[in-house]
Amino acid sequence: MPRTLADSTFLRVYVLLALALLLTFGLALLGLAMVDQVRREHYREQLVEPPMRVLTAWVDALPEAGRQAWLASRAEQVDMTLRLVSVDDLSLNYFSRSRLERDRVLVMPRGEHGWRLQRLLPGGEQLLEVDVASLSEQQLRGLTDLLAEWLAQASGDARRAQLARVAGDGIPLQLSESPPEGLDTRQLARLAEGEVVIRLLPGRWSMAMYRLLPGSDPQTRWLAIGPVKAFEPLPVSLQLLLLVLLLGVLAAIIYLIVRGVEARMARLELAATRIAGGRLDTRVKVESGDFLGRLGMAFNGMAAQVQSLLRAQQDMIRAVSHELRTPVARIRFAVQMVEDMTDDPAIRRQLEGVDGDITELDELIDEILTYARLGSETANGAELETSLVDCRAMAERVIEALRPLHRDIRIELDEGPEVEVQAEPRYLQRALQNLVANACRHARSRVVMRLQSEPRLVRLDVEDDGPGIPAAARSEVFKPFARLDDSRTRRSGGYGLGLSIVQKVMAWHGGSVMVDASATLGGARFTLLLPRRNATPA
Repeated sequence: MPRTLADSTFLRVYVLLALALLLTFGLALLGLAMVDQVRREHYREQLVEPPMRVLTAWVDALPEAGRQAWLASRAEQVDMTLRLVSVDDLSLNYFSRSRLERDRVLVMPRGEHGWRLQRLLPGGEQLLEVDVASLSEQQLRGLTDLLAEWLAQASGDARRAQLARVAGDGIPLQLSESPPEGLDTRQLARLAEGEVVIRLLPGRWSMAMYRLLPGSDPQTRWLAIGPVKAFEPLPVSLQLLLLVLLLGVLAAIIYLIVRGVEARMARLELAATRIAGGRLDTRVKVESGDFLGRLGMAFNGMAAQVQSLLRAQQDMIRAVSHELRTPVARIRFAVQMVEDMTDDPAIRRQLEGVDGDITELDELIDEILTYARLGSETANGAELETSLVDCRAMAERVIEALRPLHRDIRIELDEGPEVEVQAEPRYLQRALQNLVANACRHARSRVVMRLQSEPRLVRLDVEDDGPGIPAAARSEVFKPFARLDDSRTRRSGGYGLGLSIVQKVMAWHGGSVMVDASATLGGARFTLLLPRRNATPA
């Protein structure tokens, strides 16, 4: 099936990463815009909070009959629209109503450049609504005069307390006994005449308003408003912090995407490793229909086909081996009958040869059945029934079994520590016996076994003083029915299955077998490596 671009896993990863990048930058822009909007709204609230408090406090102190007239006169003074509105006449959402109930000023946009300000009166039934088209010098002067007139109603500590009632967090309001510093004589003269002086502070992009309050109290005569700072953009430190946070989000998204692909590849790798180790019942979980999903399905199909072929092969081998036992038994019976019927020495010698061949054929059938049984158990993932095996005692039993069969070979067990390992006793002894028997067939006079205990594995070495195995042929000796044409020929005996059985047994135990040259005896050295397990004895 041809693969389209949409089916490419790597293309999908790239597209996902690109989308994650675009999403992150979109979130960054949205976040910066939201932060800037919140800061602007907070700045506007701080800017209008003191005059709105003055207006609501003044209106609340007036009788209801004279409030509308007073608002109309003050509207001309501050160049703004002032009116009282019933709360029930407005459709306010939950957040706007909540802000008003917390004694906050509600600032809402009105048109392109205008704003509408709202603040609840202390009673909670009406609110003061102010429409501002733009902030001008006349409005600044009018608001300053309004505050000064309101403060002039008290004196001394009462005046300071009254100022504290309307002071907000954004604009400083101060009363002092001396004129403000930094003003020239002309500005001081204007202050003495009762005018409002607006001073610009270019270095800090801010301005301040000053006013001389009427009355005879010398300690609270001078009113200073500000400096009122202009709105500043988002600080660089905060921008860097937001950038770091967004990069962290992007890194997390990319990690999750790559981690997902990597996890699926890791599962494929684990399944391939298990199948390579003989666990042909292993399958991959297919999660989607993309390239990796199709690869998983193909992988499962391959594993099922290999397992089916191997099972059919093992079944055929077992069937053939079992079927061979019947004619072999009949031949053996016939040979014994003929042997009982004749006393001719020549015929008896021929019959003895035939009987030896039958014995070899019977042993070959046993080897084939053992090899087929091991292959079937490892392919089907059968669990071992393990127990704690004393390797030195096992090696001594192997020596006792093989020494009568090879009286011309000296079989030795090297001195060493006691070694115990968790394994299946019968199969492990069969593997060691096959190695020792193979060494005895090719040794000249000596075979040595050595046991070594290491932190994570147990090592069993079987060395002989025979001709050895060429380096180029060492990987071939573990194949079924493999024969070497040089030193290890058919005259040495064997069926070519002993080392294959050893390899199967070690793979079933999770270990391995390898062959190299013996440094002490000069022949071949076969090594069994068996991992240590913490399993309890069966």
